[in-house]
Amino acid sequence: MGFRKISLLFHTVRNLKVKQIYFRLYYRLRKVQLRSVPDVSLRAWPNTWSAPRWCKRSTSDAVAFNFLGVTGTVRCQKDWQSDRHSKLWLYNLHYLNDLDAEDIEGFPGLADMLITNWIEANPPLSGNGWEPYPISLRIVNLIKWFARGNACFFDVKSSLAKQTDVLMQQIEYHILGNHLFANGKALVFAGAFLEGPESDAWLTKGLRILDKEIPEQFLTDGAHFELSPMYHATLIWDMCDLINLAQCSELPSLESRLNQWRKVVSRGLNWLRSMQHPDGGIPFFNDAAFGGAPTYEQLAAYAGSLGIFSDLDDFPMTQLNAHSGYAVVVPDKHSKAIIDLAEVGPKYQPGHAHADTLSFELSLYGQRFLVNSGTSQYGEDSERQRQRSTSAHNTVEIAEMDSSEVWAGFRVARRARPTIESFEEKSGHVFISASHNGYKRLTGKHLHRRTWDFTPLSLEVVDHVTGDEVVAVSRLYVHPDVKVSLVSTGLIADLVGGHSVSIEILGADEVRLTPSTWHPEFGCSVPNQCIEAFFSNGSLITRIGWSEF
Repeated sequence: MGFRKISLLFHTVRNLKVKQIYFRLYYRLRKVQLRSVPDVSLRAWPNTWSAPRWCKRSTSDAVAFNFLGVTGTVRCQKDWQSDRHSKLWLYNLHYLNDLDAEDIEGFPGLADMLITNWIEANPPLSGNGWEPYPISLRIVNLIKWFARGNACFFDVKSSLAKQTDVLMQQIEYHILGNHLFANGKALVFAGAFLEGPESDAWLTKGLRILDKEIPEQFLTDGAHFELSPMYHATLIWDMCDLINLAQCSELPSLESRLNQWRKVVSRGLNWLRSMQHPDGGIPFFNDAAFGGAPTYEQLAAYAGSLGIFSDLDDFPMTQLNAHSGYAVVVPDKHSKAIIDLAEVGPKYQPGHAHADTLSFELSLYGQRFLVNSGTSQYGEDSERQRQRSTSAHNTVEIAEMDSSEVWAGFRVARRARPTIESFEEKSGHVFISASHNGYKRLTGKHLHRRTWDFTPLSLEVVDHVTGDEVVAVSRLYVHPDVKVSLVSTGLIADLVGGHSVSIEILGADEVRLTPSTWHPEFGCSVPNQCIEAFFSNGSLITRIGWSEF
């Protein structure tokens, strides 16, 4: 193992909780047991499960599946574990999300086929499907399907009980974060749906996990603490499911938590509403992509059916989400910017973080103009690494290094720590100043400071790099629908609808317009352009102007 790998590993492990290290070792030494689970019956719920759905169907025949933009077939037992597909593709196969797809009832018999195929092809403790995260999502999907009034036969009840018992033996204390939340939610669903000697223990354990994780994972400003808008939306949907479960089952242990859960959803809706682009979609900070989570509108509809509503105006105003570290700037009706002034995520679980500190996105005239590069895949290959890198975001890269040491797909070693120095709004101007120390680890002890100065029709971004002289590069990625050209005065960007945006860059040694790619969905790569400004004098000014009409 080389010195760099040792350094990355050391600076990653030193941020973990002792609990994570203990359970990683514990699960390596202790094997999961297939224990005898007593017969279970179904609890009698006063109300049938009824909830909106957001996910799309992946199959029409339980043979051909499309996940993450990749189609594959499942015809026999080995196909459930096929090495032809990525781990994430196989995970999606084992989730059985189709049981809660928008139009599953339009395909009679499909759900029964999926359930039967999974049980027959995946004997206990065999393969990806028996890992704790897919177990957790599958348990909830199965219960939602049956709680809608569909028949639940003995072999399915028995399988649910076995899956829940296996989950109890490998709760993801070594990972924590959204994985542990998913484990807790699944245990609560199983304990509330099934009745038997073990079900109360499942319910109690799940609630104990959630009682600790909900206050820790949801910040005061409403954001989920992993700071990914995509995962935030997923976790708020999960919270809505828990509220719905309490209302359907009317179990006192769930009903007693309703007030707290409702507040989490209300604040979470407000945060997501503030972070929306005018097109209604999420910004691409950290791991984020369209289609990986419900939209704000879908979440608002679900929450509304539970009597929970966002209290933000239809036209959100400038604000600093101080606890999550995202600034939202709305200088006029034609523009909106979202700025990352945040930590990479929770200290012990930054697995979905990108090296995107002090990056920003900008919409003009209702359409995206400046965009971060997005997320098209997981795994540990070079493309995953590139998409997480500083160079894939609208910020400054110094000495061809990342501001935070992202590596191995889901790991982060040394991290950039931002400081918000100023946030001022008055007389039509919004001025923000922030810095980060992510490059202090380099020989030159560099500090990156960036200011944003907004007026109703312009934005001036000033970058300062302190420390020894070094070549830095500021990148601005434009949406694929935007066409940029170099002119004598700088650059001109043509937007859909005939609007033009001027870009003037001062202090650059060289300005390049390079081809790149944008990744709005998993499995998707769309050509776009990147403006690269190289500077070595420590300072760069970028002025962006747009007209009123």
